[in-house]
Amino acid sequence: MIWLQITANTGPVECCLAVTKALAQLSREAQKAGVTVSVVEQLDGPVGGTLRSVLLELDGPAEPEGALAARWCGSIQWICESPYRKMHKRKNWFLSGAAFAPPAVSTEFGEIRYEATRASGPGGQHVNKTDSAIRATHVASGLSVKVQTERSQHANKRLAAQLLLSKLGELAKTEEGKNKSERRMHHFQAERGNAERVFVGMGFVERAV
Repeated sequence: MIWLQITANTGPVECCLAVTKALAQLSREAQKAGVTVSVVEQLDGPVGGTLRSVLLELDGPAEPEGALAARWCGSIQWICESPYRKMHKRKNWFLSGAAFAPPAVSTEFGEIRYEATRASGPGGQHVNKTDSAIRATHVASGLSVKVQTERSQHANKRLAAQLLLSKLGELAKTEEGKNKSERRMHHFQAERGNAERVFVGMGFVERAV
């Protein structure tokens, strides 16, 4: 399994729309490769239908799984006139992707309480309409996360535990005065230019780099 984060970083709403389009494109590529994609966590953008960032779990045969993740790592460019600002001159929008190993679930940070809840939010096909969503709470600190995917409650529980442990790890590093984790800093370190992949137009059609 690999975790893949795609983010607009601090970019404008057009970059957030690009993240949504990238997620749709990645899902199509994953289906062809026989890789399952699950949304672990998402941060909505400033306009409906956009995403500031999305954290995904890729699950499949090691070779196609790794190749798919590699294709979405680095700087990604979207060339398109802004659908939100008609007279805006800028046509180049950037997002970025990075792959991570999911944290191993352990009892290092103490007790975690789990609660089944109904999924919510504008996640579309990625939101389960049943009560299989899971809220995981770290009892000692009160920190909690909610995971809602189209998979089973058991799968959501595992993902919630991993996500919570990842956030607790970041918190521990911060409290110790260390640098924030690589995944957290990824939101603020997008490289503008030198794109690994380039997509064009509202159809998000890939163009050779």
